[in-house]
Amino acid sequence: MQPSSPAQTQQRSADELRQISLNMSKQIIEITSEAGSGHPSSSLSAIDILTCLYLRPIMRYDPDRPEWPHRDRFVLSKGHAAPGLYVTMAHAGFFSQDLLPSLRKNDSPLEGHPNMRAVPGLESSAGSLGQGLSLGVGHALAGKMDHGDFHVYVMLGDGEVQEGQVWEAAMFAASHKLDNLTAIIDHNGYQQTNAVGKVMPALYPLPPKWQAFGWHVEEIDGHDISAILHTFEEPPETGGAPRMIIAHTLKGKGLSTFEEDAKSRKHGTAVKEDHVQAALDELQQQYQNQT
Repeated sequence: MQPSSPAQTQQRSADELRQISLNMSKQIIEITSEAGSGHPSSSLSAIDILTCLYLRPIMRYDPDRPEWPHRDRFVLSKGHAAPGLYVTMAHAGFFSQDLLPSLRKNDSPLEGHPNMRAVPGLESSAGSLGQGLSLGVGHALAGKMDHGDFHVYVMLGDGEVQEGQVWEAAMFAASHKLDNLTAIIDHNGYQQTNAVGKVMPALYPLPPKWQAFGWHVEEIDGHDISAILHTFEEPPETGGAPRMIIAHTLKGKGLSTFEEDAKSRKHGTAVKEDHVQAALDELQQQYQNQT
């Protein structure tokens, strides 16, 4: 029997999670706009998955004991989506939401990319892309060697999957049968300079590449809360293979302020102050259309 923690005392419904995701999406817009910098579009594409992992919760953790040995581990390889992770961890109780407006400000622990020495509950620092899967593989291998009962989750961006270190880690994970590892590609289709398919068209198709490297592969709608919950809570038997979930998402959640930039969906650009209310209103309308 797996040990429990205070974080597992409640199981939020899909409707509750949609409301929470809406609130956190608004916070992403607000805190990056206040900072005048950051990566809101990359955070918004990931937020529904982060909501389910931390606030259903799918993962097992204890915010009062961030180094609890039995905790599940989450590694944000696409570290520029830090605003999304910060708002999620604040809602999960790792630190006060009052800290969120300090994003990217002097002396704030909420740096532009995650710094595990500054924020309790972070499993890795990030900045240089392509490294997170290797870190996750290390956690998963340690879990196997120590007969641990935790699971490791790694979120990658589709742009960074072009890096060779990702594929080295992929080979290693499959060779060592790390079925305690789940990787998620936030497949929003855009990177810093252009659409992923225009920068590196040979990256596609993604599913057979990961299958060829020995992974169990699934594809989901990364903004469908019910589909996300089903995928994580009813995992298939993988025969010892690590699991890859390719989550199809919208960079910027399809908001018009991001969609007007056809090249990169305003990668690394905060919403201008006079556009913030319109973005918040669009998020609210999206939520109403879902309910």
